[in-house]
Amino acid sequence: MRIDIQDNFLNLFITVFKDKPLECDNRLNAFMLKITNNSFNYNNLKELLENAMITYALSRHTYDELITQRKFGNLYSRAREQFRKAESNLGELGELLLYCLLEAHLKAPKLLTKLELKTAPNDYVKGADGVHLLKIDKDTYQIIFGESKLRPDLTDGISDAFSSIKTMLKEGLDKITYEIHLVNSNLLKENVSDEKSYEVLKKILVPTENDEDLNVDYSFGIFLGFDFPVSDCERRLNNIEFRKKMKQKVEDAINEKIPQINKQLKKEQFIGYNFYFYIVPFYELDKIRKQIIADLKLENI
Repeated sequence: MRIDIQDNFLNLFITVFKDKPLECDNRLNAFMLKITNNSFNYNNLKELLENAMITYALSRHTYDELITQRKFGNLYSRAREQFRKAESNLGELGELLLYCLLEAHLKAPKLLTKLELKTAPNDYVKGADGVHLLKIDKDTYQIIFGESKLRPDLTDGISDAFSSIKTMLKEGLDKITYEIHLVNSNLLKENVSDEKSYEVLKKILVPTENDEDLNVDYSFGIFLGFDFPVSDCERRLNNIEFRKKMKQKVEDAINEKIPQINKQLKKEQFIGYNFYFYIVPFYELDKIRKQIIADLKLENI
């Protein structure tokens, strides 16, 4: 399947942790936005998200159809309409960033465009925050269910993410089957153009007893955004010292929460599942998430 978010998205960030080992052979990646004049560079993020929101909010079929018809202006307007109003939009920035990181970093393409399943823009997307596909080798795949949490306190974000996943697993195969059914019933919208790829995906989604060489596992992609305070004293540091200080503070803040993550990963209900963690700090989280969505939607707040 086509990956729409390319490597250059990662150029927005400084890598804080790369594939940091966690319990049960899981990994954590942490990034912080690049810093310009002692401030996180949100302008560059918004610029790239203006393009990313289109391929996130629109199915590949809708996107390609509008491109073919040369309705370029409609791409942005149609995507913009899918998002909730900024003032009440607490989660869609995190869901959009999770999509970008799973595609650009993990190379796991989107399987389902959940925003197109909304009956009204201000509805909430039900179930997983995204569904992606990761190819491990020619016969082994993972279907990744997304979970995004933007919380002022990273502790709460971790707790809420695992709580949501626990609820999903507690409901058993019914919930997972429902998500797979959504993907299966909307597969043609994602423009799997050649017949061979389409058949492979159908086998992954609905394996039969004849597909004994095919291995499919379920896993979870988790995006955690948290509020990251910066003092007036720190802002007065010179640019080089400020960057060093911020990176160290982010490292310390995340390292402090690793035992909490590992404690959850060792719980019986999570053993056997792979987890892909992405963590990003935000200065004035509540303000910036509303402002970014407002800018993307061309709203005044």
